[in-house]
Amino acid sequence: MYFVLTALRAGPLHGHAISKSIKELSRGRVQPSVGTLYGILERLNERGVIAVDREETVNGRNRRYFRITDEGQALVEAEARRMQEAAALVLRPSGA
Repeated sequence: MYFVLTALRAGPLHGHAISKSIKELSRGRVQPSVGTLYGILERLNERGVIAVDREETVNGRNRRYFRITDEGQALVEAEARRMQEAAALVLRPSGA
């Protein structure tokens, strides 16, 4: 979920673009399946941290674009701060 929210900070994206962004942001470590990604998007949408920005049809296929909400932005920023604090505990010199 963190990588989805991080990807959407750049602006509205559709599912395939979100998937590509997650792969790039994680340097290939995170590659959710299509089903997993859309499950995540559905849960985030239900919780109000992302919203459907628009829908369009491309080559006969529907594309739904998602955007991060203000609540989602605050959530991902708070999580980044928590991870930074946790990393600082691990990365500080021994005996400090």
